[in-house]
Amino acid sequence: MVGRSPFSSPHWTLLAFLLMLLVLALPDPAWTFEKQGPSLYDDPLKQDILLGIDLLYDMKFDEAEALFSRIASQRPESPAGYFYLAMVSWSRLASGFWSSDVLAEYARRIDKTIEIARKCIESGKPGSYVYFYLGGALGFKGRFELMQHKWIRSFDQAYQAIQALEKCREMDPGNQDVLFGLGIYDYYTARLSGFLKFLTYLLLHKGDKEEGLKKLHIAAEKATYCNIEAKSMLVHIYLFLEEDFGKALPLTQELAARYRNDPRHKFFEGVVYIREGKDAAYRAVVEFLRRRALAASSGALAAAWHKQALYLEACYHLFRGQCSEARAKLEAVLSKPDPLEDPAMIAWPLLKKAMSYDLEGNRERAVVFYNRILDMENGAGAQFLAEKYLHEPVQKNDPFLGY
Repeated sequence: MVGRSPFSSPHWTLLAFLLMLLVLALPDPAWTFEKQGPSLYDDPLKQDILLGIDLLYDMKFDEAEALFSRIASQRPESPAGYFYLAMVSWSRLASGFWSSDVLAEYARRIDKTIEIARKCIESGKPGSYVYFYLGGALGFKGRFELMQHKWIRSFDQAYQAIQALEKCREMDPGNQDVLFGLGIYDYYTARLSGFLKFLTYLLLHKGDKEEGLKKLHIAAEKATYCNIEAKSMLVHIYLFLEEDFGKALPLTQELAARYRNDPRHKFFEGVVYIREGKDAAYRAVVEFLRRRALAASSGALAAAWHKQALYLEACYHLFRGQCSEARAKLEAVLSKPDPLEDPAMIAWPLLKKAMSYDLEGNRERAVVFYNRILDMENGAGAQFLAEKYLHEPVQKNDPFLGY
């Protein structure tokens, strides 16, 4: 459980011993390879893949699904199409469509990617791109396992992902995309503490936060396929972990300008202004969101943009301790729920209501809302923070008041 350290148990030394055995038993993929052969950048479908990635970030999931399905059918022996189909499912999850069907679809697709990549390796002459997609698939599977607190399985996946990405880099030293995955591991393992840090010493390597950020910045600037994901990752790091708003701002602005169908990029820009105390700039973002609602081509889109404006206003009030005002905005969002088109704007406003009660010291009322989210069929991703704050109340200026 979150917040409970295994080291409080008298059996932790036995656990450590078992983990040491696990490390020794981990499969060491003693892959043989040549530095020749197709690389990630030789793919004749490169432009189609890049188009599909843009479709994903612009929330055009159905179009991305059709494109990547065609790539998978044209190249059934390659892991590329299957990997990006898994990313379609991941993007749906990240956008709040956290249903059992999408979860199952994501698991099937990520496992299929791993299966196809390993078949390519077993064939004897894999290109470096195979290791890239294998490492990426293992990494995303590990992230998903970590979110579910499956520590050992998560770190096992991470260990194997690093092995695959390092093989890719050794085969293709000019590959900048591989730095995205390696940078994530460097940064996040450096930030771990307690039991999880103990696991990194056993299963991975000692993290280096600055090295991780350096790799992510190189990927954001020079990677071909991962540059947008690297920028998105850096936004989250600087906004919610490092709280370095000056570095977050240009990234949010760039993403908001490029992907105009996804209001979250503009929302994060507004959060930066809130954290910096730039009220005029924050209000300009609210007005921008409202104008997009008025100009929307459908009622559902108009509602989505309008709710983002209200939600941003609620975050503004929470950071300033104006909890009643925040709840008024959140109630306006919740008054028009749309579980089919905009499920995130049900669970997340409920989370913010819980946070508002915590900030007021009304722990009993906050717990009611946290548990309500955990009982929802679709927690839209908010269930992970609800679980976190069930164990420890949210505090003033917690960065996730703006998530």
